Amino acid sequence: MDVTKVAIIGLGTVGAGVARLLLEQQDRVASRAGRRLELVQAVVRDPRKPRESWLPAALVGTDIERVTNDPAIRVVAHLVGGVEPARTILLRLLEAGKDVVTANKAVLAEHGEDLFARARQLGRSIAFDAAVAGGIPIVTNLVQCLAANQITSLRAILNGTSNFVISEMEEHGADYHATLQQAQALGYAEADPTMDIDGTDSAQKLAILARLAYGVNVPWRTITRSGIDRLHTVDIRCARELGYRIKLMAVAQLADGGTPREGLELHVSPTLVRAGTQLADTRGAFNAIHLVGDAVGEIFFHGQGAGQMPTASAVVADMMDMAVGRAQLNLRSVIPWGTPTPRVVVRDCAALRGRYYLRLMVDDHPGVLAEIAGILGCNNISIASVLQHELDGMPTDGCQVPLVIMTHKTVEGAVQRAVEEIDGLSAVGARTIRMRVLDD
Repeated sequence: MDVTKVAIIGLGTVGAGVARLLLEQQDRVASRAGRRLELVQAVVRDPRKPRESWLPAALVGTDIERVTNDPAIRVVAHLVGGVEPARTILLRLLEAGKDVVTANKAVLAEHGEDLFARARQLGRSIAFDAAVAGGIPIVTNLVQCLAANQITSLRAILNGTSNFVISEMEEHGADYHATLQQAQALGYAEADPTMDIDGTDSAQKLAILARLAYGVNVPWRTITRSGIDRLHTVDIRCARELGYRIKLMAVAQLADGGTPREGLELHVSPTLVRAGTQLADTRGAFNAIHLVGDAVGEIFFHGQGAGQMPTASAVVADMMDMAVGRAQLNLRSVIPWGTPTPRVVVRDCAALRGRYYLRLMVDDHPGVLAEIAGILGCNNISIASVLQHELDGMPTDGCQVPLVIMTHKTVEGAVQRAVEEIDGLSAVGARTIRMRVLDD
């Protein structure tokens, strides 16, 4: 059987999982790829770090030139986090004649255009199914299985840390900060979880998916995003009472069913999702993606979006595709990165229509609700329902109580203006919590 020699750059949690699959499941990989993948190098930053006993010490080194200078190594798993030196390392591998598999969504979201353009110039390939949603094969499905479709809607839970925190708050009534600490202790959240909880991680992944689904280049920093850091158990309890669950949703969809040139809706935010739907029922650290294609209709993907072996599963599958030439074909024919892109209009979120959840802290005396309703009415916002009753565990400021309002469909810009005016009232305490509502 033919042999493809491979290497790994970065032997952290995911890298160790990749090495384990390549070494312990060599026969399985060979039978399905039609050739053997032989791991010959693993480059690490700290050689003194304890390694698994099953990993041959002779494979491990610190010099990347052991990989770049070896013409026999064809495919390299690039498992380095962050933007730099990850970008520089990836370029070095391409320029050394290697095809690269990466799990680094941050470097692709930041420099994907340049990296793929350079790969094309050099006749090399980059595969990245592990960069978005871990073990869920969403990249492969978008560029291969669903290639005959125009994706009209993509709604996704792309960050397992946030989903775990929300699920724990909902199931156990736990405080946000205590739950985040629990997520860190379990390894679901980094020591600095900012990018997970503020929507950055989801926005970077959404930018990649939008590139694949719509063939457009939208810098991830331009995607409107908000996180879960202001979420309180009272919001989760009120949402449940109203028939919803809260999820950090990443959304990309065509405006009014048109084309990307006519308008693309892109945003990341905590959202009330109708209970009983597949997205609402996605619990714990799992990811989920709901797609609508004009030919295939609705498709739902669900699975572990992070973790050692789910991510390693995606990396090794990409390495197998590289070894047999499938990934190279995709880069030449269907991966839209590094090629001219159509003009796209990203719709201003202020123009989007939808329903909204508003939670205010207000003085408990007559006339306050009428004053707030008056402001909403002046902004052409109709009230669908109101919740105002005591909720255990809700911190209050003196005699202030929570007031929850659900609107009918309206324009987001009108809601923003109304909330700014409401927050200026003397009877209103903390800033109003505003979340989108997803009914369909």
